[in-house]
Amino acid sequence: MEHNKIYKNLDKLTEARVLVIGDIMLDKYIFGSVSRISPEAPVPVLKTEKEIKTLGGAANVAHNIAALKAGCALIGVAGNDPDKAALREMLNDLSIDSALIYSGQKTTAKIRVIGEHQQIVRIDYEDTFEPSPEIYKTILTHIDSRIFQVNAIILSDYGKGFVFADLCRYVITNANSAGKITVIDPKGADWSKYTDATIVTPNIKELGEAAGLNVPNTDEDVAAAGKKIREMYNLKYLVVTRSEKGITIISEKFTLHLPTQAQEVYDVSGAGDTVVAVLAVMLGAGFNIEEAVAAANASAGVVVSKIGTVPITYAELFRVCSGRKSEAAASFDQLLIRLEEARADGKKIVFTNGCFDVLHRGHIDYMRRARKLGDMLIVGLNSDASTKRLKGQSRPINNQNDRAFMLSALECVDHVVVFEEDTPYNLLAQIRPDILVKGGDYESGEVVGREFAGDVVIMDFVYGYSTTSILEKIKNAEETK
Repeated sequence: MEHNKIYKNLDKLTEARVLVIGDIMLDKYIFGSVSRISPEAPVPVLKTEKEIKTLGGAANVAHNIAALKAGCALIGVAGNDPDKAALREMLNDLSIDSALIYSGQKTTAKIRVIGEHQQIVRIDYEDTFEPSPEIYKTILTHIDSRIFQVNAIILSDYGKGFVFADLCRYVITNANSAGKITVIDPKGADWSKYTDATIVTPNIKELGEAAGLNVPNTDEDVAAAGKKIREMYNLKYLVVTRSEKGITIISEKFTLHLPTQAQEVYDVSGAGDTVVAVLAVMLGAGFNIEEAVAAANASAGVVVSKIGTVPITYAELFRVCSGRKSEAAASFDQLLIRLEEARADGKKIVFTNGCFDVLHRGHIDYMRRARKLGDMLIVGLNSDASTKRLKGQSRPINNQNDRAFMLSALECVDHVVVFEEDTPYNLLAQIRPDILVKGGDYESGEVVGREFAGDVVIMDFVYGYSTTSILEKIKNAEETK
């Protein structure tokens, strides 16, 4: 699956609406340094340096969805305690529509103690959920009020009791009747409660538990066990996450194995949450199953390279699907963060683009005028390959690194982004400027990427200045020598 077939339409993710139902948790991380062993017992002594709280379980699934700029609702249980208040605050900050139902139990929390970049111990606070008839009725009321507002539904089963059989049957039956996609992150050996779901996403261990045998992590063994399980529970797709071996899709008509790359840092915390979130959002936005799984596979490769439960971001998904390399990716991600901060401060973002092969007075005058339209000017620069396609085999005269360096030196330019395509359409889909500036005699309706900008401004070039005319002068001078 070629990722460039995916990222061209990633702006559609904002159209997806996903309902997450499952075991909500609060993840706490205590970081510190270890320099001695306790005199009381042969255990390390951690000197704490910082503590952080993040969304876990089904709440982390919701966090991933929100980070992809899709709409999200979340239903689960939490206790009447400070941890519920922390959950509520974080969910509200992400604009997640949450129904945190209280049924007498404490909020599920997992505390991870990390010293010298290694997890020393994990402490769990949890009660198994057992719904009363009244609580079950409340849950169904919350589901009924949201199910027709979403494109996809995720059942995030961590085995804490909330994703019980009757609830699964209710959700899957009603979702199928309403034409909604159901994505299941499974738990346990008995999958009968997941029967008729659209997608179930086991890891290799969970697949073995469901099949009742040890499944070696080979293409042949995964395909054989997966086909049996898919047919047994009448699943449209089975998507098996296989750690460093990637992901396998199994359907009635085909089996597809997608490899992944090993990471220098490998922490699988939350990787399954990311996979189900990306699948649901991609499918909800209209992508097909192969595209959705390819994006989920790439996303899993990003989150396992992070420490702790951290979601995939929209910028990161765009980067891995567009094939951006690490240094450029980091710069681009930083730019998107910078733009969000600028917008939060009420600043206007201006964008323009071009090859800017031989920088001249006309270019500089044009960009100075563009910069005056707002507070930050972003310049999209055609790569060497795209410049050659647009201008001919003899171009560019100056390579993209030199051209970017020259542009970056201008006081009126705040950031330069090199893009590989012939047009900045995909770049504009990510940057979404307030003002898009184009030079020449265009009509605003002809400007590529105009739908991603708040306004389009057509600006005249300075008469008598162009790269072509400069090259002609050089050629004529050479011929008259």
